[in-house]
Amino acid sequence: MSSTNGISYEEEKKKNPELKDSDIQILKDWHAKQPHLPEISDCEYVLFLQSNYYGTEAAKNTIEEYYTSRTHITEFFSDRDPLGTKQLREAFKVTSQITLSMRTKEQYKLVYVRLIDYEPSHFVHNDAIKYFLMVMDLWLYTEGTAPGHVIVIDMEGVTLPHAGRLNPISIKKFLYYLQEAIPIRLKGMHFVHTNAVMDIILAMMKPFMKKELMDMLHIHTTKDTLANFVPLEAFPCDVSLSGKSKPLKEQQEEQLKNLEDHRQWFLKDEATGRVNESLRVGKSKTIMDLFGVEGSFKKLDID
Repeated sequence: MSSTNGISYEEEKKKNPELKDSDIQILKDWHAKQPHLPEISDCEYVLFLQSNYYGTEAAKNTIEEYYTSRTHITEFFSDRDPLGTKQLREAFKVTSQITLSMRTKEQYKLVYVRLIDYEPSHFVHNDAIKYFLMVMDLWLYTEGTAPGHVIVIDMEGVTLPHAGRLNPISIKKFLYYLQEAIPIRLKGMHFVHTNAVMDIILAMMKPFMKKELMDMLHIHTTKDTLANFVPLEAFPCDVSLSGKSKPLKEQQEEQLKNLEDHRQWFLKDEATGRVNESLRVGKSKTIMDLFGVEGSFKKLDID
């Protein structure tokens, strides 16, 4: 699991019989005319193609959205050194964000998110999202494509003061990235153990959700309805989901070690995996082009 090598193109071809070298070449030829974009590896092209069901035009759009949003949404995609950034080290202690080894019956991969420190003042929304996206990035790099991905967010311990620390602009940016840029086939987003706080969170999310995401959003007050979608035994044995996999703390430590083992990969991504707006053909883009004026303001945290 801690190998610092990513998945190979040959492995992806075995997994994805629909994958054609000619489609990769179409994307490479297009990329050659986009001087603002960074270098893209063959395996990254596979992610963009597969997540768009092998449509090359849709893949081009995702590539553009992916690199442009990662360049301009700095609160999620900068200072991602898993060993060097104090805020990030703190975030690792507040939430647990783990990829589960068991899949759903459709072979969708599962990522499980929850609080491990319930003190609201310790929760920093942007850093929690940054941590989640690091986990997703590393997962895609090391394991590549999947038939689908499902996000399970356990609301145990989430209270009204936590909701007060959520930032609507950050929710807008995160949901934009999730819907327009991340190269996965998102198949479900489940909130479990929800309470009245969920209504507030949903009210913040809904304005930024397309119909497709609304259709795959499921709210569960108990684990019983979650079991219709996801095998409960996939979860850690010590959370209140009747899981059978290793204890949460152990899986969390493995996840963090994996991030740390890939420190150089994260640093390289930040240094080289971004758009050079000065080379963009036509008008260069800013954060305001993506999200309007309010997107360019950083939220002031007032406790």
